Order: sequence, then C-alpha cells, then structure tokens
Amino acid sequence: MKIALAQLNYTIGAFDENVEKIIRAIRQARQEKAALVVFSELAVCGYPPHDLLEYKHFVDECSVRINQIAAECHGIAAIVGGPSVNQNPLGKNLFNSAYFMANGAVQQVIHKTLLPTYDIFDEYRYFEQNTEFKLVNYKGCNIAITICEDLWYKQPILTGYGKDRMYSVCPMDKIAALCPDFVVNIAASPFSHMQEEIKTEILTENAANYRLPVYYINQVGAHTDLIFDGGSMVVNPEGVVSRMKFFEEDFEVFETTEIFNAPSVKKPVTENVTGRIHDALVMGIRDYFHKSGLKSGILGLSGGIDSAVTLVLAVRALGGTNMRALLMPSQYSSDHSVSDAVALAKNLGIRYDILDIREIFREYTISLGNIFRGLPEDITEENIQARVRGNLLMALSNKFGNTVLNTSNKSEAAVGYGTLYGDMNGGLSVLGDVYKTDVYSLAAYINKDKEIIPNHTITKPPSAELRPDQKDSDSLPEYNILDPILFSYIEMKKSAEEISAMGYDAEIVRKVIRMVNYNEYKRYQTPPVLRISTKAFGSGRKMPLVGRY
Repeated sequence: MKIALAQLNYTIGAFDENVEKIIRAIRQARQEKAALVVFSELAVCGYPPHDLLEYKHFVDECSVRINQIAAECHGIAAIVGGPSVNQNPLGKNLFNSAYFMANGAVQQVIHKTLLPTYDIFDEYRYFEQNTEFKLVNYKGCNIAITICEDLWYKQPILTGYGKDRMYSVCPMDKIAALCPDFVVNIAASPFSHMQEEIKTEILTENAANYRLPVYYINQVGAHTDLIFDGGSMVVNPEGVVSRMKFFEEDFEVFETTEIFNAPSVKKPVTENVTGRIHDALVMGIRDYFHKSGLKSGILGLSGGIDSAVTLVLAVRALGGTNMRALLMPSQYSSDHSVSDAVALAKNLGIRYDILDIREIFREYTISLGNIFRGLPEDITEENIQARVRGNLLMALSNKFGNTVLNTSNKSEAAVGYGTLYGDMNGGLSVLGDVYKTDVYSLAAYINKDKEIIPNHTITKPPSAELRPDQKDSDSLPEYNILDPILFSYIEMKKSAEEISAMGYDAEIVRKVIRMVNYNEYKRYQTPPVLRISTKAFGSGRKMPLVGRY
C-alpha cells in the first residue's frame, strides 16, 4: 500500500482555505497512486481553535466540511483530524478525533485518548477522553490510528520534578494487543528548539517497543504565538526512515512494504539550532501577518542588537517594501547608534525616518517641572523617553497601518528590564522567547555570508541609552551569567539553592529570581510572544500576579 503524508499549513477557522488544501492533496495523492493520504490533528479547523470549540455553529461547520472532504474520497482513503460530538450524555461535548474516509463517506471515527493539559496545552477543557480502542481495516491492512499525545505515554523528565508517565492508561499497549500492521499518528506538535530530539526519540521508541512502523504527520505554520515546524517522519523499529521538510509545506508518498526493513537515516535532527530558531521566527512573523490580514510592520531601530535582529527577521518574513523603521535618537544616543541603524536600514533597502526626541522629552520635563521640583532625576525620566518613543511608533502605526513589532528579548522580559507602554509596545513580540546570548547567536547566523548587521552593533556593550554612559551591566549581571540563571529557573524550574549549587553567586541568584517574580505584572501586559522554547512567557507559563512566594 502507498501512503501519502500531506504536511500543510492551516489557518484556524478558515474552512474554505483549509478544505481546498486538503482536497487538493487528496487529488495529488490519488494521481500518485496512493491508497491512503494522511492529514494532521484538527486539520479541518486548524489547531488550536481554543474556545471556538464552545460555539455550536463552529463545530457544526467542522462537521459539514468533514463530509465535504469525505465526498472527495473515491479511489482513495483519507485520515483527517477534526472535532466530533460526544453522543454520551455524560462528559465533555467533544472528542478530538481522526476521521477515516473512503468510498465517499466517513467510515470510522477514532478519538484521542491522552489529552495534554500542561504548558500551552489545555485539551481537557474541551475534549472527552477516549476509552474504546479499535483498528481500521483497509485493503487488507489493520491500521492503528493515534492522535499526537497518544504516543507520549512515556516522556523524558526535563526538570528535576516530574514523572515520565503522566497518564494512567497507555494507548499503544491497548492498540498493540489488537495486532495492527502499522501506526498512523496525526499531530499538531509545536516547535521548540529543545524538543526535536525528544520528539524523534518518542516516535522511534514506540516503533522499536511495539515492532511497528509509525507514520507521523505534523502540521506546519504559526498560529499567533505557537509555531509548528512540520518535520513529519516515517520511522521503523530501527529508527527514522524518512523525514519531511521543516517550516515548509511538504508532500511525500511511501510504500508500506519498503518501510519496515528500510535502513534508518543517520543524518542528525538538529544540524544548526540557531538556524532553526531563525527559520521558526521568520515563519512566525510571516504567518502572524498573513493570517491576520496585516500588510506591513514598523519598529524602533535603536542601533542595538535586538532591534537589528528583529528587523532582519521581519524583512525576511514580509519583504523590504512591507517594513519600515523609525530612528528616535535622544541626547543620550551615541553617534554610532544612529549611523549603525542607518547602515542596517540601507543594507536591507527599507524605508527609515529619523525623529529626534530631545525636544519632546524637554517639553515633558517642563510640564512636570513644578510637580517634580526638588526631586532628582531617576528612572522616571528614563521611562518618559521610552514612552515618547512608544507613542511615536503608535502614531505612525495608526496613520499608515504599520503593525508595531516589539523588539525586547527574553532576558529583559524576565527581569523587567523594559518600560510598560514604551519599549514593551507592539502587536507581536519577536524575540520575547530568545535570551540575549541567543540574540547574539542569531546576529552571527544572519551575518554568516556577509555583513548585514553592522559589526559595531554586535560588538558594542548593550545599553538602553536612557542616561549618560548607561550600560545594561549597570543594572543586571553580565548576560553570560544572567541567562543560565534564568534558564535554570524558568525552563528547568530549579530553586535558588539548586542554581547556587551549580556555581553561581547565591546573592545574584536570589536577586535575579526576585526580579523575575516581581515583574510578572509587566509580562501580563505584553504582546503575544513567538514561542521557540519549552517554557515561553505567555499562555504556557501561568504564574500568580499577586503572591509572596
């Protein structure tokens, strides 16, 4: 039997577009003599649809479109993900399901068993857990259809606190007892630069443990903060046989008789982590704009590395004609900051404007002079400058329809090194899940073939330039110290004592953790953050705003 895997980029709720893509792939698979074509989890409506699943008319539309797709399945079968109604009077309204279609109609519906409720996942909010296990028989083959997490019964423990088995039932144990010939896993597995090796390990261990080939199809594309990298694959008990493209739509046909004994691919999954982060962010920006109907972007270009990297990524995502930059120097800006920003804008061929904020800032200080009389200048005056810049960016956004891109990195966001309603403005946070040290790696990757970002931007000490001779290190530990502490606390969930035991100064560790905890209120008000790690700020990290722990 020939099996086609259709790795597609869906848009949540765009039923016409999604169904058109699916039907086009069905026709291509039939033309290439495939007997079965497989699509990803909740493909018909896009994943994750969140609370749209609470609207009956949305679920009804899913059902109508499933039948529309099934009507196309003559001379070929398809597996398509979508919600289905739970007919039992008890339990949640819906199942997360895989529809098996053939002969112009839905023949069987298989439901998801393991419903993740960790990090960015909240599936038990909407779906009922499957309790009935069955195979699909088609053309003499017994097919086990599973949905994403159903293969994740056993997971590696990434932190010192957790279990490798979070569920009380193992779907594959139940399914394997029915003697399938192979396993199909339809997934919507988000990208994390830390997770691709783990994902591969999960799939290959299942194939080895149960002595079964696994056909894994993942979606590609970005939905707001979540980025899906594709990377669909076929594995047999010996390892990965074939892997599809990352960050692109793809389509491949596989012959089942060749898969079981095929040699494994020895090529490593992650050849260049920085390159994959780069590609993820570019796709995240592009899909955020295109799927939202946005046309063009703008950002504040300071001459620093964060805005420089963000601008390059945005230009690669949207094209130079759809990006513009605003340079807003003050009395504290160095000459190099302006010249470096201008050089980058010219290198990228984008429009840029320069608005000096000194006079605007002076008007603020005059207006506040009587109220502030006798008080020394402090962070208040620094924040005024940041908010002036934020207001100017929003003025251009309103006038010309350019969406503001936020340029703050994860290190700054973690410790609150940013100004609400100032440099924390924006419709999308591009680097909010990228630590400062990784921003430097991205800059080096961008410049690997030629100098795009001026070298001085990369080599100069980082500074907000809001007071004379200011450097980030005046307020923060050096980033090569700060970032490992943040990673250990945020991603690895280590305590202050555990982090100090790794060799970091105990007082610095306690100070950093206090800053992270205190500044939760700022992060609560920031734009959505493109997620490239296992623990990004936003929906995947839910912390109390009011508390004393």
